[in-house]
Amino acid sequence: MASIEDIGVAPSGPAKLSIRRHSLVTRLTHWINVLCLTLLLMSGMQIFNAHPQLHWGQYGAVEDPSWFEIASREDGDSILGTTRIGSLTLTTTGLLGASRVDGEMTSRAFPAWATVPSFQDLATGRRWHFFFAWLFVINGLLYVLYGLIGGHFRRDLAPTAHDVAPRNVWQEIKDHARLRFPKGEKARRYNALQKLTYILVLFLLLPLMIGSGLTMSPAMDAGYPFLLDIFGGRQSARGIHFIVAWSLVLFVVVHVSMVILSGFWNNMRSMVTGRYAISGETKP
Repeated sequence: MASIEDIGVAPSGPAKLSIRRHSLVTRLTHWINVLCLTLLLMSGMQIFNAHPQLHWGQYGAVEDPSWFEIASREDGDSILGTTRIGSLTLTTTGLLGASRVDGEMTSRAFPAWATVPSFQDLATGRRWHFFFAWLFVINGLLYVLYGLIGGHFRRDLAPTAHDVAPRNVWQEIKDHARLRFPKGEKARRYNALQKLTYILVLFLLLPLMIGSGLTMSPAMDAGYPFLLDIFGGRQSARGIHFIVAWSLVLFVVVHVSMVILSGFWNNMRSMVTGRYAISGETKP
């Protein structure tokens, strides 16, 4: 009787193994964070629209020198939107400084479609922002407690000596640039770039965002005046808050891009059900 090799039947591809990748706590806190960060950003842009300038130090009135500004000016019969960073000024009409509201070009730092609420209302924007800020903090504390007590940080996020070796980090950077993502057993664990990025976000950017946000509160400054010394003044805290917020937006953009490029449905399934499919041994 002829064998498989004799009749030219090719072996099947690698078997797929379903592994448990994300715990229930990780998945729940992740999606709560998605909701909170989205509404914090949108309500934060609403708040920024009330004074679309950033300053360093304690004071920041309209007349004071600013290092960042979104503004508008009349340009004949129309309105021109501009964004200034230091001495560099860019025309951003239609997006920043001047955008259409009900079909009419209107002076507005961030456009109506990007803010909560869509109409200009500082008080309502602050209420949205504070509510989701505290929800975000509580959710974050639950995740940190789980990470410490359950061993998630030690087991999944703590980088090894091999992870942080310059040669390995550089190789992973090159692999990601070429869209070569971990396969098989390597896909069971976070790679070095993921670990280092998550640590940066969790233990530097998020504490900076929360601390600078608290420093902008006069009530918090009265009770804890050392916050002003740490951040160099309320206006400096506002600038740091703005920079960190948009750094997190950049992180999310890169994160979502990697999710899509490395296998959207597989990654989404793992963050919804906790199960992730990897390639196993090739079966004949």
